[in-house]
Amino acid sequence: MKQAFLALLATLFITSCSVQKKTNENQPVSTNKPIENNAQFFSSLQKKSTFEAVKINSKIEAKTGAFIPTLDAIIYIENGQKIWMNLSALILQAARGVATPEGVKGYYKLDKTYIDSDFSYLNKLLNVNFIDYNALQNLLLGKTFLPVSNDDYKLTPTIQGFTLESKETQKITENGKTTEYNISLDYDKDLNLTHVLLTNIQNNDQLEITYSDREILNNESFPKSVKIIIKAKKTDEILIENTKFDFSRMETTYSVPANYKKTEIK
Repeated sequence: MKQAFLALLATLFITSCSVQKKTNENQPVSTNKPIENNAQFFSSLQKKSTFEAVKINSKIEAKTGAFIPTLDAIIYIENGQKIWMNLSALILQAARGVATPEGVKGYYKLDKTYIDSDFSYLNKLLNVNFIDYNALQNLLLGKTFLPVSNDDYKLTPTIQGFTLESKETQKITENGKTTEYNISLDYDKDLNLTHVLLTNIQNNDQLEITYSDREILNNESFPKSVKIIIKAKKTDEILIENTKFDFSRMETTYSVPANYKKTEIK
């Protein structure tokens, strides 16, 4: 069941976008020391997406150690309100889910199971402890989904853009449990997030996300390719190819069919 909902989880990472910020590409970039004026950089990370709604058609491949066919996905996001998704395999509906500030819901048609949970379910799937709705939406939008500041992070120019690295392990407490992470985030020259790596220092588990092949639509940047790697006792990978974006609104029905059994992730 966990393998099935990892595929459903993949739909929650399809629409990473960020507002473009132009930089002067004629100025040379030093790769030897942190830049001196960081205020504008950190301020730019707080910019919010302005779209009202977006629909994305995608192809998803999940590598979990169990067979999951290539999935066709329709994802609909209402900015700040909900993320709705519908998955199908070989033209047959496989799963449907929705995330709101209250939590996440989803059902898997092939084995007639469903989830109805707060965000602890996603945290367990991602093997982290900090995902709430705001963090999830920022992650989906390709924005920085963890608190970062000049005091806690070193900002360094690179040939590709910029890198943020935690100066010390970052302690995140959720439900009375504190986890310490080493964190690295990469940005391109337009300050689009391109790569995130979180390492749990207690067990060396990792969450790695890569965004690439961006397209500018409605003055925002959407990646056409997303790769998520969850490294724990075993490694799970989710590969996403976004093929079409539509900014019109749509109806998003969700109800669990009769006789489905509620499941919990172990």
